[in-house]
Amino acid sequence: MEKQQTVHEETPEAEGLARRLDKPMGVLGLVFVLIVLGQSLAREPWLVTTLTVLGWLAWAVFVAEFAYRAVSARDKRRFWTRNWWQLIFLAVPFLRFFRALAFLRVARVARVGGVLSAAVRGSRSAGRLLSGRIGWLAAVTGVVVLATSQLLYVLGDYDDYAVALYDAALATVSGEPLSADSGPARVLDVLLAVYSVAVFATVAGALGAYFLDRNRPTSERPAE
Repeated sequence: MEKQQTVHEETPEAEGLARRLDKPMGVLGLVFVLIVLGQSLAREPWLVTTLTVLGWLAWAVFVAEFAYRAVSARDKRRFWTRNWWQLIFLAVPFLRFFRALAFLRVARVARVGGVLSAAVRGSRSAGRLLSGRIGWLAAVTGVVVLATSQLLYVLGDYDDYAVALYDAALATVSGEPLSADSGPARVLDVLLAVYSVAVFATVAGALGAYFLDRNRPTSERPAE
């Protein structure tokens, strides 16, 4: 598993601003994951309203950043070729305006889409904030656990979020099958099993490289 690196394709002036915004946007992306989680669990009207407002504000910032990068890109065609998929996740919140169309189940699609959007944003944010592979992997794994548990809770596979969180964490780290047996849960079972293998391979590779370098004679180690 290779850590995603942020690639800047903007003009020199815009690139400088984009680099300064990397860490704040990274923090906001991780906070957005928690906001979406809170929206799934909140019951009090005031808390639901507060989290909804915060979620829309964060989303507006993401849209503004994306628009700025699109406008300031030196090679527009390359930019859109590499980043078109982000439009899908930026457009997902608009589905909430169509919740009245219950016969299309848009409300559930909107909630699921919101969770996936937050998961993607959170994973990208971890890449912006963390340079070490193990730290980045730990952050992404945390995002995966939160996103999976929210999906299971939103889809109705679990009535208790704590149980969903426990099962999701166990499945993500060890590949243990989820206790839910619905179609979506089985799909998540397979995806989490693959992810847990990738995590194990990455950690094993990182530890092997560390001890290999540690046992190497000082004269053979690369200069820092």
